[in-house]
Amino acid sequence: MADCTEYLALLSSDNKEIVRESAFRAGEDNCVEAVPKLAELLKTNHLGIQEAVDSSLRKIGGRETVEAVIPLLRSDEAPVRNLAMDILREVGNQDMPSLIDLTLDEDPDIRIFVADILGSTGNLLAVQPLCEALLKDPEVNVRYQAAVSLGELGMEDATPCLNKAINDEEWVQYSVIEALTKIGHTSSVNALVKALDGASDLVASMIIDSLGEMGNVKAVTMLLKRMADAPTALRNKIVKAIVKILGGKSLTLLSDDERERFREYLLVALQDEDEEIQDAAIQGLAFVGGEEASSGILHIAGGLDQDRDQDRLRLIIGFLAQIGLTDALREGLLGEDQDVARVSVQVLSQIAPAACTEEDCVCQVLMEAFWKAALPVQRQIVSVVAAKGEEQSKDFFIRVLNEHEDGTVLKSAVYLLGEKLRLPEVVDQIFPLMDHQYDDVKEAALEACIAIDGPEVKARFQEMFGSAEPIRRLMATYALGKLGPMENLDILTQAVEDEIPDIRKVAVEALAASGGDDAVWRPLILHRMSDESKDVRLTVIEIMGQHYDEEMIPHLIDALNDEDDWVKVRAMDALGEHGTPEAAPLMIDMLNNSNRFVVMKAIEALGNIGGSEAFSALLEVTNSDEYELVSAAEEAISKIQEM
Repeated sequence: MADCTEYLALLSSDNKEIVRESAFRAGEDNCVEAVPKLAELLKTNHLGIQEAVDSSLRKIGGRETVEAVIPLLRSDEAPVRNLAMDILREVGNQDMPSLIDLTLDEDPDIRIFVADILGSTGNLLAVQPLCEALLKDPEVNVRYQAAVSLGELGMEDATPCLNKAINDEEWVQYSVIEALTKIGHTSSVNALVKALDGASDLVASMIIDSLGEMGNVKAVTMLLKRMADAPTALRNKIVKAIVKILGGKSLTLLSDDERERFREYLLVALQDEDEEIQDAAIQGLAFVGGEEASSGILHIAGGLDQDRDQDRLRLIIGFLAQIGLTDALREGLLGEDQDVARVSVQVLSQIAPAACTEEDCVCQVLMEAFWKAALPVQRQIVSVVAAKGEEQSKDFFIRVLNEHEDGTVLKSAVYLLGEKLRLPEVVDQIFPLMDHQYDDVKEAALEACIAIDGPEVKARFQEMFGSAEPIRRLMATYALGKLGPMENLDILTQAVEDEIPDIRKVAVEALAASGGDDAVWRPLILHRMSDESKDVRLTVIEIMGQHYDEEMIPHLIDALNDEDDWVKVRAMDALGEHGTPEAAPLMIDMLNNSNRFVVMKAIEALGNIGGSEAFSALLEVTNSDEYELVSAAEEAISKIQEM
C-alpha cells in the first residue's frame, strides 16, 4: 500500500491515468495531507480525474476538505463551482464556522451559494445565520435562497424569522410560504392569514394552498370569515383548503348558516377548471350537498373517460352514492347523454343494498328505467339487478327473458332465474337458449338448467343426448355428468365412444369426478389411453395422476412412449410427482430426446424420483455444454441429496 507522501508525488504526474488512480486511492486510504492537492485537481479539465477527486474528498471530509473546497466557489468555471457546491452540501456540516462566516461575504453570489449549502447540512447551527440572511441581507436572491434552505432544514426554530419575512418582496414570499408549509408550525397560521390582506392574487393563492397543506383546524374560522369578500377564484381555493383541513364529514358540524353558505360556495367551486378544486367541492358536497349538487357532480362524472380517469371516477361515484338517490340520478338514467346514464347506473348500484327487496326504492328505479333506457344502459341495469336481485325481482326477469333479444341482457336474466333462484317454472324459457347463436348465452343457459336440476331437466338432457348435433350432445354429456354421472352411466358410456373428441373428453372427466365405484369407471377411462385425440389422452393422464395408485403405474409408464410429446410430459409429471422408481429407466432414456423441453422435464422427474440410477444419469448431464441442462441437473441432484 502506498503512503500519503507517495500519493502526493503521484498526483503531480503528467500521466492522467496515474493521477486519476492516485486520487481514488488517496480517498480509500483517507490521506488528509492530499486534500489541498485534490481540491486543486477539481479544476482539471478531465472528467475521470474530477470524478475520482470528487469521490475522495467526500470520503475524507472534515474541516480540511471544507476549507480546501470553499475557495473553488469563486471559480470562473461553472462546472468547478457546481462540483464544489455538491461536495460542500455533503461535508459542509463538518466545519460549520467556515460556512457561517461566508454568509457575511461581500460577494452576493457567495452568499447565495453558502445559503444553498447550509440548507443541506441538517444542522441546527445553520438556522440562525440563515434567519439573519433572510431578514437583513440586501440582496433579494440571498433572502430567497435563505428561505428555501430553512424549508429544507425543516426545523421549528426557523418559524419566527419566516413569519416575519412573510411580507417581503413577492419573489421571497414564494420561498417563505413554501418553507412554512414544510415546517407546518401552528404559529405560522396567523402570520399567513394576516399576509392575505396585502398579498397579490398569486401569493394569496399560495398562502391558501399552504394553509390547506398544513391542515391546522385553527385556520378554518379565519378562512371562513374571508370567503364572502374574496374574488371567486380565490374563494374556490379557500373551499379546497377548508375541505382539505376538515374533510367532508366534519362540514356537517358547522352551524346551519355556515353550512348553507359553504354549500353555496361548494356549488360554485364545482364549476372551477382546476380538477383539485372540483374534487374538493365534490368531497364536501357529498356530505352537505343535495339535488343541485348531485346534478353538477353527475355532469362532471359523465365527462370523464372510464379508462383514463378510472381512479377519479371511482371516487366521484362513491361521493354521489354518499348523497343518495336523487331526481338527478333518475333523470340521468333516461337522458340522452349515455355517459351520464352509465355513471348513474354505477352510482345506483352502490346505493342499492346487497339484496333487492320489495321495499327497496333503488332497485325499483333501475327496473322501471330498464325498458326506457338505451341498450348499453339496459345491459348495465340488468347486470346490477341480477347481482342484487332476489325473489321479488322474478317477474321483471321473466319479462326480460320473454321479450328481450340481446345476448348480454339474456345472460343476466338466465343467471338470476336459474343459477341464483333455481326456479323450475322457467325451464321452458331457458332450455331453448341452449340453441342461441352466441356461445356465452348457451353456456349461461346450460349452467342455469344444471342449477335448477330436477327430473324434468334430467329427462330433457337425456333426450338431448340423442341429437345429431355434436354441440347438443356435448352439452348433454356435460350436464348429465354434473347431475349424477352414475345415474346416467349408460349415456356416459356411449359418450366416451362418441365420434367427437370433445364429447369423449367431457365424458371421461365426468366419470372420473363421479365419486362412484372405481371398478365401474376406471376401465372406461383407461380404455381411452389409446384414443386418437391427443386432448383426450392428456385428460386421461391428468386423471391417472389425480387417482394415482399401483394400478395406474403401468399405464402411466406406457404413456412415456406416446407419439405426442405433451402426453409424455404429463405422464412424466405424474410419475415424478409420486416418485415412481419403476419409471426411472425410461426417464433416463428420455434424456436423449430431441425435444429440449422433454429432456428438461425428464431431469425434473428424475430429481423427484431419486435413487442411484437417477443420480448417476444426472451427474452425466452436468458434463453437458448446455447451461440450462446443467443448471436443471444440478438442481435435481440437490433435491436427491436432500431426500
